[in-house]
Amino acid sequence: MLTIGNFDGVHLGHQALLARVRAAAAARGLPVCVMTFEPHPREYFSPDKAPARISNLRDKFEALRAHGVDRLVVEHFNAHFAGQSPEDFVRNIIVDGLHTRWLLVGDDFRFGAKRAGDIAYLREAGRQHDFVVEQMPTIAHDGVRISSSEVRAALADGNFERAHALLGRPYAISGHVVHGMKLGRKLGFPTLNIRIAHKHPALTGIFVVQVHGLADTPLPAVASLGLRPTVDDSGRVLLEVHLLDFAGDCYGKLVRVEFLQKLRDEAKFDGLAELEAAIAQDTREARAYFAHALDANGPSARRDFATSATDRIS
Repeated sequence: MLTIGNFDGVHLGHQALLARVRAAAAARGLPVCVMTFEPHPREYFSPDKAPARISNLRDKFEALRAHGVDRLVVEHFNAHFAGQSPEDFVRNIIVDGLHTRWLLVGDDFRFGAKRAGDIAYLREAGRQHDFVVEQMPTIAHDGVRISSSEVRAALADGNFERAHALLGRPYAISGHVVHGMKLGRKLGFPTLNIRIAHKHPALTGIFVVQVHGLADTPLPAVASLGLRPTVDDSGRVLLEVHLLDFAGDCYGKLVRVEFLQKLRDEAKFDGLAELEAAIAQDTREARAYFAHALDANGPSARRDFATSATDRIS
């Protein structure tokens, strides 16, 4: 049982599609298979105009697995793949490659060179090659189509409540802690450094966050996600996280950084003294956020930080 798409964010629309595939697979005793692409096709064709990334590959994989996907196929999107005709795509990928018996696609699904293949073509190919094609209708929230574009817009605005509503979970980024420049330590604000493989994350700036994976409960922190313009001109995107009340060796550990509130945009400061003062202010605001959460929710609040951003902020 196969479905095909980019699945960036694995939002509620994707989840509805996956639920339908799971139901069909269970009825037929077959595994659930998802085919996705790396890089995103629009990154291949127009790198400068490509959409921002909601999920890194690890987070996409984990979300798909959480929603019942048994097999994941990641097609390398390159010139050869992009140049396939719709007929070649059906024969090489759907029929000979994946031996598909049943296929579900979204209402905007196009495939093949120059996006020449559409649902009508796919249904006819299914009749020729003996596989069933179903089309998933649009899923809406508050009258708006749930899409990766809507999630990106919410994240770009720092609207984590809306992003949560579209994703069905709090927004987070995971990764292994790596060694950095140690500049934060010199300034008195040691950080966990997590590399971002893609150049266009769906959000940038300074944020109140909580970190999962280092303790039994999430740890309060403040984070910077972006290019670090004051200290680095390489263009490399990095997620730096300063834990408010934790000390320990975290290198190599896999953590998940959950975003709670945006504090400000990235800024380029005139020297390290100004940068240090800004980090100190960010840290004070993050502490105030968590203090307010504790006051509002009582002694159990720290244990409940893994609940939704909506619950914490209200």
